[in-house]
Amino acid sequence: MYCISSDGERFIVEMQKAKQNYFKDRSVFYATFPIQEQAQTGDWNYQLAAIYTVGILDFVFSEEEGGSRSSKEVRHEVKLKNQRCEVFYDKLTFIYLEMPNFTKTLPELETIYDKWHYVLKHVPTLAERPAALQERVFKRLFEAAEIARFTSEEKGLYEASLKSYRDLKNVIDTAFDEGKMEGMIEGEAKGKMEGLIEMVLEMFANGLPMARIAKIAKLSLEQVKEIIENHKR
Repeated sequence: MYCISSDGERFIVEMQKAKQNYFKDRSVFYATFPIQEQAQTGDWNYQLAAIYTVGILDFVFSEEEGGSRSSKEVRHEVKLKNQRCEVFYDKLTFIYLEMPNFTKTLPELETIYDKWHYVLKHVPTLAERPAALQERVFKRLFEAAEIARFTSEEKGLYEASLKSYRDLKNVIDTAFDEGKMEGMIEGEAKGKMEGLIEMVLEMFANGLPMARIAKIAKLSLEQVKEIIENHKR
């Protein structure tokens, strides 16, 4: 899920069911998209809005790093720091929640923070809303989670958004794995590079609207149309 706050801050929220190769690389890679999309044409002072990547993990990725403390913690916050462990840049934050490390039961929940962890870990298996989770925000969450109660129109919109997400994720994952992202760093200046053209065509073939393709690829709508038209021949 990708959100932009009223202050312009960017949030990438992803739920991962299983450990993946190069997970940290992928996490950093995805964070570059909301950085690049803030670029402005003409005179620009390079000021960026803050970016937060939140990974809700159904596995423990810190095991590979060793150490009894890191392997038992639920929440990990990562920032760019210098050699004295001082924050060098505070607008890029990675937050990872290792859900297997959260072991509190319902009677042990004390704070809203605890309750959110519990809900994120157990909501797929809950048959009803627990008495301990009576805050209004959890009522809204459980109502939104009940996909079975969607109307036909809501189900259609849900399935369409899910398909768009899966298609886009597949395109990005494929581009990352095959090294086809070389042409994205400088946007229009490298718009003719083979990797960028292939990515545009693949997104179009997967049914993404041209306007969305243009935004992702950092191209104008006319450039996207030209690439697609030229490769139809």
